[in-house]
Amino acid sequence: MVLTPSSDNFKTLFQSHFTHGTMDPVELHKFLVEVQNEHNVSEAQAKAMMQEFSKTSGIPSFNLQNFIDFLFDTKYNFAINTQIHHDMTSTMSHYFIFTGHNSYLTGNQLSSSSSEKPIVEALRRGVRVVELDLWPNSNEDDVSVFHGKTLTSSVSFETCLLAIKENAFLKSDFPVIVTLEDHLPPKLQEKAAKTICETFGEILYKPKEKDLKEFPSPQELKRRILISTKPPKIPDDDTIKKTKEMIATNEIQDGGSFVRKDISSAGYPIKDIGVSTEAFVNKDEGSDEDSDPPESRPDTHVSTDYRRLISIRAGKPKGVSLVDALKVAAQVKRVSLSEPQLKSVAESNSTEVVKFTHSNFLRVYPYGLRFDSSNYDPMLAWAHGAQMVALNMQGYGKYLWIVQGFFRGNGGCGYVRKPPFLQPGSTYVNMFDPENPLPVKLRLKVRILTGYGWLEFYGKRSFDTLSDPDFYTRVGIAGVDADKIMKRTKTKKNKWIPWWDEEFEFELRVPELAVLRLEVYEEDQGARDDFAGQICLPVSELKSGYKVVHLCNGKGDVMELADGKEAIKLLLKIQISAC
Repeated sequence: MVLTPSSDNFKTLFQSHFTHGTMDPVELHKFLVEVQNEHNVSEAQAKAMMQEFSKTSGIPSFNLQNFIDFLFDTKYNFAINTQIHHDMTSTMSHYFIFTGHNSYLTGNQLSSSSSEKPIVEALRRGVRVVELDLWPNSNEDDVSVFHGKTLTSSVSFETCLLAIKENAFLKSDFPVIVTLEDHLPPKLQEKAAKTICETFGEILYKPKEKDLKEFPSPQELKRRILISTKPPKIPDDDTIKKTKEMIATNEIQDGGSFVRKDISSAGYPIKDIGVSTEAFVNKDEGSDEDSDPPESRPDTHVSTDYRRLISIRAGKPKGVSLVDALKVAAQVKRVSLSEPQLKSVAESNSTEVVKFTHSNFLRVYPYGLRFDSSNYDPMLAWAHGAQMVALNMQGYGKYLWIVQGFFRGNGGCGYVRKPPFLQPGSTYVNMFDPENPLPVKLRLKVRILTGYGWLEFYGKRSFDTLSDPDFYTRVGIAGVDADKIMKRTKTKKNKWIPWWDEEFEFELRVPELAVLRLEVYEEDQGARDDFAGQICLPVSELKSGYKVVHLCNGKGDVMELADGKEAIKLLLKIQISAC
């Protein structure tokens, strides 16, 4: 038996909608249109809803408890639009894409296991960009996936590809992009190409043109898998001649240093030595796309099959500045920047960054010293049009929650169309310039009413041994600096079903990127407050009226009871007005 909110608190709130203590289909329809802003609902649909909840024969009606049960139903009253409703026919560069970083890692970046399981979990949550690091295995005769120059274990490349194939389109039909950080010699690139083609078959997208001038649309690429990596270099005649001379001495001069062909000199991980922090940071500061695998340099053979399956060409030329790397060219491409690199180029050349993302892909990834798989604030990257803001999906914390919440938009399909000010033809305004404050565009009011479900999910003594819990809700906005804010309700003492009834107002300057944050905690005197659920939602998708949300755990999964039903819910009243 689930303990639900008492009807006493709702009597005053909703008595004007009831006639003689009940509500008929006409009154419910009026409530849905005038209060809930559901203008497309007919009286017949309202009657069907009422029949579902009242479970009476003849003409259905609601008593107050029926009405409360209806309000808490996420099928009819969830706080955001749950359907795919964005135009999906533009080039892919016009969309933010749900993106993972080092998708095969189960934990930290230095010593955790590599596995296909995190890939499966990410795809089932709606992630559309998966990253794999490719290295030769210990025998140098096959392809393994692991985090190079660390103590992470490895997983078979084929195992990862099979996991992608089997789970790519369970959550969304829109395309999955597999980004490869390639550290393979040409012979293993050939083997990787063969494995990719044999595993994905017809669902692998191979562009007809060698270099695309525009990326296809998500609609065109439904249920297709795309490969993105740096194409292997094609050596010219002089390079081939010089390389053959170097091979004869078995020593290759490379920028003043000498690299031998044994595995330790090539920079591959040796499991029984310590990890070089300097090498690790340098790797994640851009070397994945501006250097070649050490073993590929002495080999004059280039895998044409490998080049042919790359649909999103990656890489920035060695020695080129960040600004030059982001110059628009005739052929579209993908460039990757770390979070410090993005900050640097955004501060000096924000307009050029946005212009680059009109037609090209910009991927941003976590700073190399985030060994614990923590994450970063995605807002700077989104505000500059970066489509692939890569986060550690195996991590925890508010930034992961914010990204998960943002991609609940557009039906949770993993693609969110960028707002007009980040599209071609618009003038970009720097949203992070304190000397030029932006005007308020939208006023959002969120009234936190009540919630329930903690008792059934956690158990009677999970929070306090001798008393019932003391819950409060934190409510706020994640967004550009001018919009960021967190507030909180009062604490309701000794209540499994707290009745807060507190309203909070937010003035937003960039509502298109703003995310509503809701977090519930149980207050502990003299100790850290206990986490009791959270959810984040895109402000651009919020619906006015009395709305319900389910709460999620720290990983972002909906908290459910044994029967699969949503365990914990909050009831809100949302009001939205343009300024």
